[in-house]
Amino acid sequence: MATEQPRGPTAEQLEILEHNFSRVNKHPDPTTLCLVAAEAGLSEEETLKWFQQRLAEWRRAEGLPAECGSVRD
Repeated sequence: MATEQPRGPTAEQLEILEHNFSRVNKHPDPTTLCLVAAEAGLSEEETLKWFQQRLAEWRRAEGLPAECGSVRD
């Protein structure tokens, strides 16, 4: 009985996600998140998780804490 390994987004999905993160909005509202998820062919939960992880990665690269309470990027 084989268990399915979790896999990340495909290269095409990553391109869509990165475009939206870099050029559109690092903090997508629920409507935008839904549209990005549909465009990438991912669930809203997967898309939200990717944005959260990518934002933490971006913040670390900028020398900021991975989590920030009140300041928007």
